[in-house]
Amino acid sequence: MNNIQMVDLVSQHQKIRTEIDAAIGNIIDKAWFIKGGPVRDFEEQLSHYLNVKKVVGCANGTDALQAAFMALELPKGSEVIVPDFTFIATAEVLALLDLVPVFVDVEADTFNLDPVKAEQAITEKTKAIVPVHMFGLPCNMDAFMDLAERHDLYIVEDAAQAMGSEYTFADGTTKKSGSVGHIGCTSFFPSKNLSCMGDGGAVFTNDEVLGKRIEQMCNHGMHDAYSYKYVGINSRLDALQAAVLSVKLPKLDEYNAARKQAASDYTSALQNVSQLDLPVESSSSKHVYHQYTLRVKDGTRNELEAHLKSKGIPTKIYYPIPFHAHEPYNDFPYNEEALENSMWLCDHVLSLPMHTELDAEQMKYITDSVIDFYQNK
Repeated sequence: MNNIQMVDLVSQHQKIRTEIDAAIGNIIDKAWFIKGGPVRDFEEQLSHYLNVKKVVGCANGTDALQAAFMALELPKGSEVIVPDFTFIATAEVLALLDLVPVFVDVEADTFNLDPVKAEQAITEKTKAIVPVHMFGLPCNMDAFMDLAERHDLYIVEDAAQAMGSEYTFADGTTKKSGSVGHIGCTSFFPSKNLSCMGDGGAVFTNDEVLGKRIEQMCNHGMHDAYSYKYVGINSRLDALQAAVLSVKLPKLDEYNAARKQAASDYTSALQNVSQLDLPVESSSSKHVYHQYTLRVKDGTRNELEAHLKSKGIPTKIYYPIPFHAHEPYNDFPYNEEALENSMWLCDHVLSLPMHTELDAEQMKYITDSVIDFYQNK
């Protein structure tokens, strides 16, 4: 059996090495390193895939969020509702822009921002909500778009963990994650479902005015050649990374199907382990399993982690500390008593290996090792 990796990029890239080498070679031969054809081509491909009017490539997922909020031009001190359980970048960019992240609890079973609690946190200063599609499962976008309409708010989707996932609305309409709100953002970090070979990100929208402004924000705020309308940033998607992404985007649905199969195998094998709550599916959402995250109910998370490590099985804890407990964010608004799910999850979650290259032998070894741990306690 091959060594088990948390994310096996080497095996994935070996299968497409010829295509990747040709795409990169073409960039080198033409010395087309900054912007230009390769980046535009990928932006158009992704626009078509997501069915959105505008895609702007940028340097990473954090820049994508920052450019999105710069384009919204919210007054300083505006409040933005974010989940308390997610990666730090979601609130980091708000703090950098003199906006106020308001930490709200997530649903214990989906890991996603709770729309009921989000509405309870809305004040006259609230200007936006950031639903983060955690671990590949889309948020309840019916609820969040309803909140946006009733309270005149922007919805900025963080789809960094959910590229290719879909949400089906109550009326039967289906849209890709990131294409529902006013702006969507993603990362192409190497471990993502759609990944490049370094850093990369993108912002997307159906609002042509916002789309143009985002594009300008990512290019120093430039309006025309050497004429600047905004104070912007320098955040470009590298042409070499765009070429890699152009090879991998047509394979994204195939990659997500492989993740879905791995998740199904995990669930089938572990469904009778009473000490574990397994990831949930939703009739309204197509899960793409960026992570397969267990909730370990009996307080043995760290013991299970150590047991699997002793068997050569890597695991990760996403995330060990809720947003509000990090030192730079202690002074932002939150009610710790209302964040019980986020706090509980940080102490109980454990993610198993999840990628496109898991084989049957590896899957059986992983699940047998989990079952063995509980049978021998």
